[in-house]
Amino acid sequence: MFRALGLQAAVAARACPAGALPFVHYRTARLLIGGFDAGDGTPDDGVADIVRHIYRADLQAVLLAALGALGVGVATGHALVAVEDGADRVTARFADGSTAHGDALVGADGVRSAVRELLWPRDAPRFTDHVAYRFLVPAAAAAPFMGLGRSVIFMGPRRTFNRYTMCGGSVVNCAGIVETGEWAGEGWSIPATRNEMLAAFAGWHPDVTGLIGCAASSIKWGLYDRAVLPRWSRGRVTLLGDAAHAMLPFLGMGAAMAIEDGWALAAAFARDAAVEAAFARYEAARGPRTALLHAKSIIQGKVTQSLDPDTFDGASAPVGDPAIMAYDPVAAGV
Repeated sequence: MFRALGLQAAVAARACPAGALPFVHYRTARLLIGGFDAGDGTPDDGVADIVRHIYRADLQAVLLAALGALGVGVATGHALVAVEDGADRVTARFADGSTAHGDALVGADGVRSAVRELLWPRDAPRFTDHVAYRFLVPAAAAAPFMGLGRSVIFMGPRRTFNRYTMCGGSVVNCAGIVETGEWAGEGWSIPATRNEMLAAFAGWHPDVTGLIGCAASSIKWGLYDRAVLPRWSRGRVTLLGDAAHAMLPFLGMGAAMAIEDGWALAAAFARDAAVEAAFARYEAARGPRTALLHAKSIIQGKVTQSLDPDTFDGASAPVGDPAIMAYDPVAAGV
């Protein structure tokens, strides 16, 4: 998609290659699936079909620049409170009293979507008994714990620890996921302590505990998903991304699904300018794909957080299924 949009070179320039996404044993670092990427200094040509990691703000910067080149404006700081769906246009009303009008409204507003709540009230996100921890470590401080390469996912009993480079290799992003019965709120603003994380990953590989020891500050949040909806659209209003199909992060495909949705929605309007007809094409193209990934993300979590990684069967991991991971939304069409 990024190639088709002319954005791939800009994305690759800001991303860090990660090789074949290695999964390793939580104590021994024995390779279980994938392959290591030591980072040999070879420039990334942006062409190879490899895994790349990119800081979310860097990706947003690329997309915002592309929007600016198209003359598309972006307004922030508006809280949606009402939607009025008329015969020939839809109106969005915001908390500050302002309004916006258009032919269609797309609710791409996340797992706690205000648009979804207005369309399907009382359909709340579900806590999945998982809590995620996240912190950043400067590359210099992280260096002693990066011997396994630029990207590694440690697998252990009811735990996952993922760490990878980003921002040109200057920063290591660390994310630990813990299965727990302890409820945690959503959002990226709940502080977590170093000792809390060390207790959660006690007995893990020294690279994991070493990186945790480098954490100057960290946050935690509960992981939520949404039930699969039988339909996403009503009249001139539809949903996209997490608002339509929030899923667990074990396949790393949440943002990818939103990006695929955007391509399919544009393709649907290119085929049919009538709003409801285009929405029908869009849902028909995206519903089965996103429902599959929603289910497979749950399965991948169970595989990744195996109670006994010594008996891990890589063949059972959805992350290795080319039917899932090699999907081409540009060729798939609508």
